[in-house]
Amino acid sequence: MRMNCIIVDDSSIQRMSVARLIRNHPMLNLVAEYSNAIEAKNGLKNQKVELIFLDIEMPVVTGFDLLESLSDPPQVVLITGSKDYALKAFDYDVTDYLHKPITQDRFDAAVKRAQEKHKLKVASKEDDEHIFVKSNLKKRKVFLNEINWVEALGDYIKLVTDEANIVILSTMKSFEKELPAERFLRIHKSYIVNLDKVEKFNSKSVEVNGKKIPLSRNKKQELADALSN
Repeated sequence: MRMNCIIVDDSSIQRMSVARLIRNHPMLNLVAEYSNAIEAKNGLKNQKVELIFLDIEMPVVTGFDLLESLSDPPQVVLITGSKDYALKAFDYDVTDYLHKPITQDRFDAAVKRAQEKHKLKVASKEDDEHIFVKSNLKKRKVFLNEINWVEALGDYIKLVTDEANIVILSTMKSFEKELPAERFLRIHKSYIVNLDKVEKFNSKSVEVNGKKIPLSRNKKQELADALSN
């Protein structure tokens, strides 16, 4: 699960150094670099960022000032040339604290910690995501993580979960729009699968909870790409 990240540091040399570490890490995606906290705050309004590599000692607005100005900051790895800020850093619930110069091993350890926290956050959010469907004239709450796959049944569709099969009046095209694209994929004209439930696949079929589901030839690469993200 790759994390979008930014660098905020007034030193161009330090930004280059951290950027190199980020680009060499398979689980990070560098979306922007900023030379000051004001630019970073404006940039965060328009970008999806899960991790900030943030210098503490910057002129005018420090790294701590930036954190105090954010109502819901992403994870933060603080970077500094001084050890004097270590205790204060963790008052801001930062993920890690890196001392310059940054070694590869220490950087990787910080990213690993950020990844673990990110996975827990995503899992917690996904556990609560749900939709309401109309079945047997009643509205029914269905948690997305309970759906194994969706199957076309003429004018109806069938939601297959571990607990029950839920039949609703809908087209596949319409119901597909109700599902988050990063979690579900239509692999065949008659099937949509929950990507988290896919156990294995080959050129002809996908296996979900022991059941083989047909895979359209033109969907194989899209499925492979989705599962690798």
